Amino acid sequence: MPATSTDREAEIASLILKGFDDYRRRFRQITAGAQGRFEQADWHGVQEASRQRIQQYGRSTTEMVEGLRSDYGDAAADASRWPEIKQRYMGLIRYRKDCELAQTVFNTIFRKVVGHERLNDASAFITDPLDPEPRGGATLSRQFGPSSDLAGLLRDVLGGTPFTLPWMDLEADIELMVSTMKSSIPLLRNPADVSFEILESIFFRNKGAYVVGRMTIGDHAFPIAIPVQNTGEALYVDTIIWNEDDLSIIFSFTRSYFMVDIDSPIDMVEFLSDLLPNKSRWELYTSLGFYKHGKTEFYRGFLEHLESSDDQLVPAEGIKGLVMAVFTLPSYQVVFKVIRDEFAPTKKVTRQQVRDAYYLVKTHDRVGRMADTQEFQNFRFPKDRFSPEVLEELQRACASSLSYEGDEVVISHLYTERKMTPLNLYLQDASDFELRQVLDEYGNSIKQLAAVNIFPGDMLLKNFGVTRHRRVVFYDYDEICYLTEINFREIPKARSNEDIMAAEPWYEVGPWDVFPEEFETFLFSTDKLREVFRENHADLFTVGFWQKMQERIREDQVLDVYPYRRKRSFRRGFSSFGSMERQTATD
Repeated sequence: MPATSTDREAEIASLILKGFDDYRRRFRQITAGAQGRFEQADWHGVQEASRQRIQQYGRSTTEMVEGLRSDYGDAAADASRWPEIKQRYMGLIRYRKDCELAQTVFNTIFRKVVGHERLNDASAFITDPLDPEPRGGATLSRQFGPSSDLAGLLRDVLGGTPFTLPWMDLEADIELMVSTMKSSIPLLRNPADVSFEILESIFFRNKGAYVVGRMTIGDHAFPIAIPVQNTGEALYVDTIIWNEDDLSIIFSFTRSYFMVDIDSPIDMVEFLSDLLPNKSRWELYTSLGFYKHGKTEFYRGFLEHLESSDDQLVPAEGIKGLVMAVFTLPSYQVVFKVIRDEFAPTKKVTRQQVRDAYYLVKTHDRVGRMADTQEFQNFRFPKDRFSPEVLEELQRACASSLSYEGDEVVISHLYTERKMTPLNLYLQDASDFELRQVLDEYGNSIKQLAAVNIFPGDMLLKNFGVTRHRRVVFYDYDEICYLTEINFREIPKARSNEDIMAAEPWYEVGPWDVFPEEFETFLFSTDKLREVFRENHADLFTVGFWQKMQERIREDQVLDVYPYRRKRSFRRGFSSFGSMERQTATD
């Protein structure tokens, strides 16, 4: 008997869920290997696993689409079937612990099979997501205490972790944690009952592992993160974090996604939201590696914000880019970036090269120095929320990406990025103390990028931003490349005064040649900026620094990357080839 129409919708819903299950299995398989890679000190394996996991979403959804087209042909692309397919799918996922992720995958399949223009809430999960039924049964965290014995509690916390490597000196670690906390947290200076609620899952990233949870002292709650490092033979606690700002930096949008195995992502996000109330849900999902669902949460949150606000989209502050048109909503901490149709003659890149550069940043170790971006297709804005200035620029410079549907402006391709203060603007109003601090950060940023084989290309101040934590972050990627591709050279000595006065160089310059001694003049507009920067980072103006970094990279050395100041570390002697970050007066 041939399948009825209703049977076919049910089959399609089941096929999508089967594909989702396969994706989740692969995602969790990569994630579950994080502890082994950490304990084996397989740092190159860590980097490769991070790339593979990001790429897995595209691979899995492509397989699903190919399967649907192969099995159902035109029937799968028939938009009229999808409201029923959605209803069938809802019945299949309602009680799942990863229900929200399943909805995002469904949306992706709809867009790829039916098309962006047919997307709506009747056929997909856009503005009206399915609320999962009460989940239950998930063991998210463990309780320790209450007890007045802080050392004993910390011993229980660390003893309850799933690590198989021995501790180098656990009692010394506990002593350091207790003394540090008691000297810094007044509530601990007198006997008090303390309790911990610690997440069962360990958070792995780069060369570190993090035990995360909360500490309660009376009526006061503190977020807790215990960074654990590996000498290659044994584990040690590197420091302890107990305030929201420091934990926020650990979960920053400038860092690679965590490897953390999770049964119920929504429960994890709700727990983390209590620890980090200033982080949006989309940021937390993204930091956990669910960056596609992070996009879904971002879009829903943005639409809700539009409903509760009335300001207009305006040009982002700073010097206009030659490759991107950038605008923002003043009341929302995000900028929108659209690739221009044509670039200035000074920009020797293509549209595809720009997209490739942004993808490189997505999949590369960002070491806290490159802003993560989310890539969207067919992003819709209410037309009346655009200022005339922004709409005119988009029509003039980005016409190929722009269309209109009724009262909406549709941008076929754009990136979103967290809003930061451009470094050149920050310096205009900075005090002497702030100037010194942020220029030191600027140098640290360049050095840490170099240490993970990234050369920014255009290192002008305007291409770096200052976060609310006063960290300096690179955010303009159109000229980014691998450091090992660059040929760093010294400028040959002039043969005569005529050489010096000539409009063109007296020496041959190849396409990958870079002359670090030019940076000092090129990057800084005043003598004061040059002098302050030179105090800590004069080595950036030398060929030797850059060639040494290239040598280390070619020797396969992997940088120790810490999302906290190194002076916070209990032991600073185990770095594989040294932190590239100086200690400033404010550390």
